[in-house]
Amino acid sequence: MLVYTIKELCRTCYTCVRECPAKAIRIAGGQAEVIADRCIACGNCTKVCSQGAKVFLKTTDRVEALLKKNDRTAAIVAPSFPAEFSEINDHRVLVGMIRALGFSIVAEVSFGADLVAQRFRKLIEEGNKYYITSDCPSIVNYVRYYHPSLVDRLAPIVSPMVAASKVIRRKYGSDLKVVFIGPCIAKKAENSEIDEAITFVELRELFEQKGINQENTMPSDFDPPEGGRGAIFPVTRGLLQTADIDDDAVNGNIIAAEGRIDFQSALKELEAGLVQDCHMELLCCEGCIMGPGLSKNGSQYNRRSLVAGYARKKMMKLDRQEWLRNLEEFSSLDLSAKFYPEDHRVISAEEEIDVSDILASMGKITEKDHLNCGACGYETCVEHAIAIKKGLAESEMCLPWTIEKLHKSVKELELSNEKLSTMRQALKQSEKLAHMGQLSAGIAHELNNPLGVVIMYSNILLEECAPDDPVREDLKLIAEQAARCKKIVSGLLNFARKNQVSHQEVDVRDIVDHSLESLIIPENIKVIIEDKMTQPQAMLDPEQMTQVITNLVKNAVDAMPSGGEIRIKLEDLPEEIMITVSDTGTGIKEEFRSKIFEPFFTTKGIGQGTGLGLATAYGIVKMHKGQITLQSNDDPAKGPTGTSFRIVLPRKKE
Repeated sequence: MLVYTIKELCRTCYTCVRECPAKAIRIAGGQAEVIADRCIACGNCTKVCSQGAKVFLKTTDRVEALLKKNDRTAAIVAPSFPAEFSEINDHRVLVGMIRALGFSIVAEVSFGADLVAQRFRKLIEEGNKYYITSDCPSIVNYVRYYHPSLVDRLAPIVSPMVAASKVIRRKYGSDLKVVFIGPCIAKKAENSEIDEAITFVELRELFEQKGINQENTMPSDFDPPEGGRGAIFPVTRGLLQTADIDDDAVNGNIIAAEGRIDFQSALKELEAGLVQDCHMELLCCEGCIMGPGLSKNGSQYNRRSLVAGYARKKMMKLDRQEWLRNLEEFSSLDLSAKFYPEDHRVISAEEEIDVSDILASMGKITEKDHLNCGACGYETCVEHAIAIKKGLAESEMCLPWTIEKLHKSVKELELSNEKLSTMRQALKQSEKLAHMGQLSAGIAHELNNPLGVVIMYSNILLEECAPDDPVREDLKLIAEQAARCKKIVSGLLNFARKNQVSHQEVDVRDIVDHSLESLIIPENIKVIIEDKMTQPQAMLDPEQMTQVITNLVKNAVDAMPSGGEIRIKLEDLPEEIMITVSDTGTGIKEEFRSKIFEPFFTTKGIGQGTGLGLATAYGIVKMHKGQITLQSNDDPAKGPTGTSFRIVLPRKKE
């Protein structure tokens, strides 16, 4: 595999998916992996991966082994070398450095480019057919894999690299081993005419390993044959200029496109019949000067200038007669090529695929839901869905949908956290009240008997005492206070709920009405019953629930000495009923809210309440397996004041 992923470095950014013209990258578990049989070896992914997770196969060790094993090894150097080695002003120094690695012959690929350009010009002059240039192996692979119907339009000519290899072997012997050095990684697997191929970056690594530099190198020129206009081949329209083909916008019939977006668009329009009667010069990169085998962060136009400057100097010194003789000498070389289609499209032209279910799962129901933002790496939402269907992508790659899903999850977590916090607080309150209930029950049980004795004997003494006896008032006070204590003890027992709940099928609205009938409501307080129940029947203890609502309404009346409004809201669900008692009173201070269900806690004045009303209500609701919660605000600056108690009870006995 020429291109592969270092999984430890791969991050979920999908840049490689977006930049891959062949969509040869599968996302699985958030990790990107290259699909070998879809890859066209353009190397775009290696150029754009900021984490260095996408790398290409390094072959420097194989080249070193080749040099050790063979005395006669040739290096053929691509004409884009000035774009990489800008620090070397004299090309002869670079040639000398390459020879120092052990190469016996160092030649230019530009002469092979001259031959290819010459053949291409002849094809055009014949005028029988319109061609797509075949010098870029990634373009050839892309056409074969993804536009198989256009394979016959590929110019039947080998690339400059293959042409140069044939020239070198004819001139220096067929037993010669040939190593290509250039900017392209696709050359590593292009043709069996060469033995190995390395990039300019790998060449730099070899120089560094061997300690070879400009200072310790003997300058040397390229071995013949010398290249000519082929030196300009690496830049856009380089083939046309090398072949001296008219590229005039009015009179010419050549379309030149470079880069992953432009070359794909050109091929799509050609296949659709939108472009006719023209030849196409296509390059996968922005010219070979921006290939993946060059150092990163280079400037395109600076590199173009460097290549053009070298070509200009070369043409000024070129022995044209010798160059023409060489062209004539190697004109008989077989530079023909035959290309065969190999359909690797995700969906063939005849295939139809339904992805509506996948789109719907990502919230894309209508056309308006298709954002086609490209964040997933695919141009459209439909293409992304097809890739998912084919096992090449994941739903999570859709950034808008994932963000929306994340926001929803955050909201759900916030709600769950809020519920958890409420439940935790309620649990602590229940635990505290349970302990207090046990204590209260014990105290009430112990006090009941002696209180009964005190009440009984005080009443006997009252009956036996004469009406004018001065002791009578004292006995009367003893009886009254003992009765009050009895009432308090009874409240403690109700809070502890040691008595049983007598479940009966009752109408909740009737319970509310009976509760209100037992109370005297001041004229300045308005009571509103908001009945939204669909099924008012429930299994409850009517007496105890009447006591609960009575206690809540009495507290609401006490909280509104200047008048106000009490709203009783009745709601239900199939398995639950909800009763909410709200007032517009003074509210409960925040520091008191955690204590309101504790027995004997009250904010009322001395003698105005025992502090057992809400504690009793809590106990009754608890015995019904229900919940009672509070919402209150005592600060007018934060909105309406008032208190609201919400009771949730199961409809049936559990």
